[in-house]
Amino acid sequence: MAEESDLEKTEPASQQRLDKAREEGTVVRSRELSTFLMLGTAFAGLWFTSGPVVQALDLGLRNSLQFDRRAAFEPSQMAVQFAGSVFHALLAMLPLFGMLVLMAVVGPMLLGGWLLSAKAVAPKFSKLNPFSGLVRMVSSHTLVELVKALAKTLLVGGVGYWVIKDNFDSVLALMTQPASVALRDAVWLVARSCALTAGALLVVALIDVPWQLWTHFRKLRMSREELRQEHKESEGDPHIKSQIKRLQQQAAKRRMMGEVPKADIVVTNPTHFAVALRYIDSDMRAPRVVAKGTDLVALRIREIAAENGVPILEAPSLTRSLYKHTLLGSEIPAGLYTAVAEVLAWVYQLRRWKEEGGEAPRTPSNLPVPAELEIPAVAA
Repeated sequence: MAEESDLEKTEPASQQRLDKAREEGTVVRSRELSTFLMLGTAFAGLWFTSGPVVQALDLGLRNSLQFDRRAAFEPSQMAVQFAGSVFHALLAMLPLFGMLVLMAVVGPMLLGGWLLSAKAVAPKFSKLNPFSGLVRMVSSHTLVELVKALAKTLLVGGVGYWVIKDNFDSVLALMTQPASVALRDAVWLVARSCALTAGALLVVALIDVPWQLWTHFRKLRMSREELRQEHKESEGDPHIKSQIKRLQQQAAKRRMMGEVPKADIVVTNPTHFAVALRYIDSDMRAPRVVAKGTDLVALRIREIAAENGVPILEAPSLTRSLYKHTLLGSEIPAGLYTAVAEVLAWVYQLRRWKEEGGEAPRTPSNLPVPAELEIPAVAA
């Protein structure tokens, strides 16, 4: 069967398709959103930590410019002094670095969430195919990414040019200011540049995020045939399911037939229905239906009962009621207690008669079945 075109894939991706794509490492990602968040975090970090950062840089600068007699005779002392200045500067900037690392981890998760997939990093030799690579280079997705990159470059470059032009005099003035003031103004200029650049990238991110969402879900769209096939795989092939159900029914029927020799009595309709009852005074509150069936199953129940000496009684009304109102393995309804008690009493008398002889017990007839439980012969 030929591969279906995108025009035929008109249905939204199912949850199973989305989960499978996620397992393969395919999730929504936006580099523009991550870049904006990183620059925005840098601006916020510089804004809130500018005081300690300026103090640390000022102290490091002063220490690095100091020169005493011991440094002249011990060159290693200069390295120690420099290392100490760098350490204090890095320590002051540690909160900023921590914020950037945290955002670098959290930023990509805002759209696609946390993902750890071995399939995403597994080598794919299909990507080494030069023809496939050429096709990807001239695809519509690559063209869109090129246009987006050019637009981002023009926008961010324009903002950068405007920032440099607007602050050119301020940058030159840094050389004429005291070190502490120059450091403070330099940090403020960097923070301002980050804020303006982040603002420009916000515009790009607001366009890129909906685009990435649309392309992701469009790529995972499915055809109706794929949906039907997925449903068949998840729910199971109807032919296999019917075969399994048939085997289960056969196994249940074999188990049911195995209970017939243990029954106390089999009541019949006489030919269409057969119900086998068993009662153990010490284990059961009421008699239970251990086997039941119609037509050929009923015939087989009667045959097994006859082969094993289980009494068989024709009681059409009682048999129909037991068959319709009682599940296999469950106790009989309370409304049939009287009728079944009379049947079981006859069974016990029959056993005593076979053991001791004497007058044969009278076969019960006209067994009492409540009107609400009675099933007419036509309805049965």
